[in-house]
Amino acid sequence: MAETSMDSSSASAGIDLSQFYQVFFEEAGENLEQMEQQLLELDVTAADDEELNAIFRCAHSIKGGAATFGFADVAELTHQMETLLDKLRRHELTPTPAMVDVLLQSGDALKAMLARHQGSGGAEVDTTELLFNIRAMVSGEAPATLPTARPAAAAAPASAPVAAPVAAVAASPSTQPAPTTGQRVVELQVGPLSNPSQADNLLELFKEITDLGQIEALPDAPELAGVRRFKVSTATPESDMMDLFTFHVSREQVKFVAFADGAATVAPAADPGYGFFEPEASPAVAAASPETGYGFFDNAPGAPQQAAPVAAAPSATSAPTPAAKAAPKADKPAAAGLEASTIRVSVEKVDQLINLVGELVITQAMLAQNSRSLDPVVYQQLVTGLTDLDRNTRDLQEAVMSIRMIPMSTVFSRFPRMLRDLANKLGKKVELVTQGEATELDKGLVEKITDPLTHLVRNSCDHGIEMPADRIATGKPEVGTITLAASHQGGSIVIEVRDDGKGLSREKLLKKAREKGIDAPDSLTDQEVWNLIFAPGFSTAEQVTDVSGRGVGMDVVKKNITSLGGTVEIDSAEGYGMRVAVRLPLTLAIMDGMSVGVGEEVYILPLSSVVESFQVSPEMIKTVGGSGRVVEVRDEYMPVIELEKVFDVPRFDWEHNSGIMVVVEAESGRVAVLVDELLGQQQVVVKNLETNYRKVNDVSGATIMGDGRVALILDVASLVRRSRH
Repeated sequence: MAETSMDSSSASAGIDLSQFYQVFFEEAGENLEQMEQQLLELDVTAADDEELNAIFRCAHSIKGGAATFGFADVAELTHQMETLLDKLRRHELTPTPAMVDVLLQSGDALKAMLARHQGSGGAEVDTTELLFNIRAMVSGEAPATLPTARPAAAAAPASAPVAAPVAAVAASPSTQPAPTTGQRVVELQVGPLSNPSQADNLLELFKEITDLGQIEALPDAPELAGVRRFKVSTATPESDMMDLFTFHVSREQVKFVAFADGAATVAPAADPGYGFFEPEASPAVAAASPETGYGFFDNAPGAPQQAAPVAAAPSATSAPTPAAKAAPKADKPAAAGLEASTIRVSVEKVDQLINLVGELVITQAMLAQNSRSLDPVVYQQLVTGLTDLDRNTRDLQEAVMSIRMIPMSTVFSRFPRMLRDLANKLGKKVELVTQGEATELDKGLVEKITDPLTHLVRNSCDHGIEMPADRIATGKPEVGTITLAASHQGGSIVIEVRDDGKGLSREKLLKKAREKGIDAPDSLTDQEVWNLIFAPGFSTAEQVTDVSGRGVGMDVVKKNITSLGGTVEIDSAEGYGMRVAVRLPLTLAIMDGMSVGVGEEVYILPLSSVVESFQVSPEMIKTVGGSGRVVEVRDEYMPVIELEKVFDVPRFDWEHNSGIMVVVEAESGRVAVLVDELLGQQQVVVKNLETNYRKVNDVSGATIMGDGRVALILDVASLVRRSRH
């Protein structure tokens, strides 16, 4: 992987950390997403302690992993974020919007760093200004752009050479506030060890990472069998040293004790890692703790509860302990078992499983078709077994498909941050409301629908929502609302993007269309006028900006959604807002279909689009305008689509007349499809015809039938559009 290297100390210990890289990257990505969401939801005027603690935990988890795997740049930035968040949650600083902005920008930088370490390439991320602003906020100053010349003390630590890729920078005095005790001397006890020479690795560690300080061996004490003793002169917190020591010895074998002229007062180990230990804490304070404490701050979530209060006299130089605060709210009970109840599986394995289930469905359909000629009395057990196989195959298919189904919240979660930044850039006030986040969609569709939805949301903010002064002048609230909603309707999922902005102007759209040379008579219906915005190169923006105005957006949105077998519908009321509805199939892999016969050919109609079927006589079909044909169904005339003519199906039984009609609907329209016979209902495995052959009009895909023949899956939306023209 690019930019990944293993700490020399870990290599010397014979530990191959590369096998854990992917787990770290995935967990870090989840923590960054969670931190961003919590920052966006944070109320700076009344920040909740538990919210700040949760944000801190996310940053700390990333820092701990980065330090372990040797990603020094990530560890350095998260260390500074930790310092700021710690002061916020201890109420030493008051949250401000500027702090939220800088933390969000830091999250963006961390994503870029992690992507670079993961091997995506790209230039090295410059975090100098971010670190400068965070340190300024930590010291209580307002953030500012970097001066052209900075004092040496404030120079970016990245400019100094790093001896090892471990987060030694984060542990160095130059990148964190120095402890109030300054340079101090402590005794390090390691053991008991079965092989005392194992502790000699720590001597090499101090040579490699000079920022840790100085270390020298002390004579073994008779009363401490198997324990090696060292004198350490350092300004580095015990927590950071512990993170490095554990590459060579376990945490339980490391103790820091107060050093006084060769005599040591034994104290329990200070913070065993986890990075929560205060840099300001002196060894004396650590000695007063009755247990390891796992490095949590006082009142931190998850901190071990002490049986009785322990009185300890703080040293004269130690920092005053902050006043005790109310215990934060307990975490949700479901979170405790979350890790144990999930498993990470690569998408390739899931896709392979779905393909195998698809082949199983085809095989089961073949067996079912061949068994129809068997006498159920003679072959009772075989018929019963095939019935069970049919039921189990369907259950298996539904279970496997559910693995690929992921909630829409995965898509929706990226929009609050994007909308916040865009609204600030445009000087608008916008609130995002999401509905139906639990609605599930196939993962393949989720990945492809994200970009079109992003454009629709940006479009609503830029074109739809008015400036605050304009909204107040028209009697609207100052803050505009954009709503993202997802819901199931039949066999489809409908995703809506709604806003309460100014909506579309019919006159403006017609004028713009005529300027572009598009035929746009005044007789066009409102729906037809709204659809003009999908024309290539069409834009109503007054000027081109980096947000909009180039006319390359909505036509691409429609093209991408149509390629997924979906449709886009627009509804608008000038002055009141606009609604864009995207309708998509739930999955692209397996579907329920109705097979129909025309001549010797078999076609599949998506079952979700089928309304009804009925017998028809020739006199029920009327001719309109000399060429068009309609049929009356319960006082409603529907266009007739003859599949025999659409696909030029060869017919050898010339005396046979098609006598069955199947009513299908799509894009708010219905048509009657004329077929010879209904063959039945079955599950079909969808194969991409365009990938394996080429694009065919009125066909969305193909499938393999039980007898091995290929059947075309009809594009009902295309048939409806054909009837309109």
